[in-house]
Amino acid sequence: MNEMIQYAEYIKPFWAPPAWVFGPVWMVLYALVAFSFGKVFYLAWKKQVSMIVALPFLFNLLFNFVFTPIQFGLQNNLLAAMDILLVLSTLVWAMKAIWPYRRWIVYVNIPYLMWVSFAAVLQFTVTYLNW
Repeated sequence: MNEMIQYAEYIKPFWAPPAWVFGPVWMVLYALVAFSFGKVFYLAWKKQVSMIVALPFLFNLLFNFVFTPIQFGLQNNLLAAMDILLVLSTLVWAMKAIWPYRRWIVYVNIPYLMWVSFAAVLQFTVTYLNW
């Protein structure tokens, strides 16, 4: 796998969205994440939920944060694919953890879950096509 080519040069599936779509989508999703994850951290700080409930939200932010440097800085598709799986799995874990306490937080994060699921399939496809 040639990992030192720019992302724009990678072979992508026909169904990959154009590059300009990612910015607006992430802007909306980050607003939802900031609001809903912020509420979880506030609840944990006020001891209305345990830190165990907040932990997957923290991990999700960490794995989401490192995706861009891995994909576009290191240009490592395989590592980015592993990371996007961690983003997806910690999001599912977070949604399950908060469900008994604040179901609206789960509902608010459904668009994020859908996008990350799509992004995971896209990342694995790009990784495969450029192996």
